[in-house]
Amino acid sequence: MLDWFKKKFSDDMGIDLGTANTLVYVKGKGIVVNEPSVVAINQKTGQVVAVGKDAYKMVGRTPGHVVAVKPLVDGVISNFEATEEMLAHFIRLAMDVSGKKLLGPRVVVGIPSGITNVEKRAVRDAARNAGAREAHLIEEPMAGAIGTKLPVNDAVGSMVVDIGGGTTDIAVISLGGIVSSKNLRIAGNKLNDDIINYIREEFKILIGEKTAENIKIAIGSATELDEPLEMKIRGRDLVTGLPREINITDADIREATGPSLAAVVESVKEVLENTPPEVVADVMHRGLVLLGGGALITNFAKLLEEELKVPVYIAEDPLTCVVRGAGFVLEDLANFSSVLVEGDDELPI
Repeated sequence: MLDWFKKKFSDDMGIDLGTANTLVYVKGKGIVVNEPSVVAINQKTGQVVAVGKDAYKMVGRTPGHVVAVKPLVDGVISNFEATEEMLAHFIRLAMDVSGKKLLGPRVVVGIPSGITNVEKRAVRDAARNAGAREAHLIEEPMAGAIGTKLPVNDAVGSMVVDIGGGTTDIAVISLGGIVSSKNLRIAGNKLNDDIINYIREEFKILIGEKTAENIKIAIGSATELDEPLEMKIRGRDLVTGLPREINITDADIREATGPSLAAVVESVKEVLENTPPEVVADVMHRGLVLLGGGALITNFAKLLEEELKVPVYIAEDPLTCVVRGAGFVLEDLANFSSVLVEGDDELPI
């Protein structure tokens, strides 16, 4: 009777709580929320002005008393209250889609591998305070592997590289566990910073984070392109203080982001060096899978293939792999219970 009541009046949700974007998967409905992880707060009143897409529009455009904050830094919570408000907002949006509001949902939240127990506790507490009845955690590379339908529970090695906004997670998985892994604080946001710093140093122009993101998407690449790309950008001249427009090329962006991408490649090599030889043989045969927004960097898969001498594949819809994996875990919790992070996950209703 109790199980029927839970099923009838509550929802199961998978949440990818990312540095750049938060996605929510509702069992039976699919991905119902995909919005930036941004909260706008009125500092005079302490009230939340906007969350998600509406808050992202305000980044760099707010008056003095309103600040648009990213409550997660490098994949972990840096502003607990803002994270709680953001999660509560997204959970409400997801519950509105499902129409079940009597009980709080049971959620599985993706977290970076290798974070501390304190940081894990912060995610659990934020989810519960936002209205979740139960809060389970799963490491993002494991969720991403499940989301791409890799055989994580089989006695065969699978490798994933998840390049998100704040962190890059590299993991080799076998028999429902992570054999070797590394969490790197070099990802999409670091590449944006590299572009901002390069343009400031080379062209004496200051650009914003949004402009850097647009440049990275439009002309960023890991290796030389067959046809060079060029883009006009506008920013503030650091000498005159006035607006200025310049042309930049894909070669400029490669020079800016090259050291960070090389560090990711070296970290992937390091994880392989620490992996048992039988599992490495599986990876050589099966290849590795790229996940996250960083997987879409032009020719990055080609660069990895050249450096590692193993096949590299880009996952289908790499931006949603983690949340889809969390959703698959919810739909078959009995078979996937071993992949959840251990801890005080369950609260009674």
